[in-house]
Amino acid sequence: MTPKNTSLTNLSSRPKHTLFVCKSCHRSSDERQKNQPCDGTILLDKLRTLCNDKFQLDELEIKPVKCLWACSQGCVASVSSHDKPTYLFVNLPPEQSPAALLEFMQLYIKTRRGAVAWKNFPELLQSAIFAQIPPVIVDKN
Repeated sequence: MTPKNTSLTNLSSRPKHTLFVCKSCHRSSDERQKNQPCDGTILLDKLRTLCNDKFQLDELEIKPVKCLWACSQGCVASVSSHDKPTYLFVNLPPEQSPAALLEFMQLYIKTRRGAVAWKNFPELLQSAIFAQIPPVIVDKN
């Protein structure tokens, strides 16, 4: 008997929402002092600290990525989930963005299809949204 692939089963039962954060982003290379963390790393650390208070373990995963290929755009983060659109945010101030990103994540998680109206975005993110990418729909047959 062949073992059943449970990865798709687990994915479709309750998808985890993912917040990708570029850990090497920095506003400007000449602003960064030697031996200081990148702005992306600062943003990531602050998000992890705040996230523990606001989300259950199975709701949200914060994943650091080495690069999101938007290096001229300051701090960059992306929000994604199975069968939902992906949102890309740029020019995020590392000190102020964590609360706004987590507020957006709460809206995103609550919506069945992930469509969050721009007017409902936290104010800080209204100017930081760069793209909404349609979801990849997986044929469930």
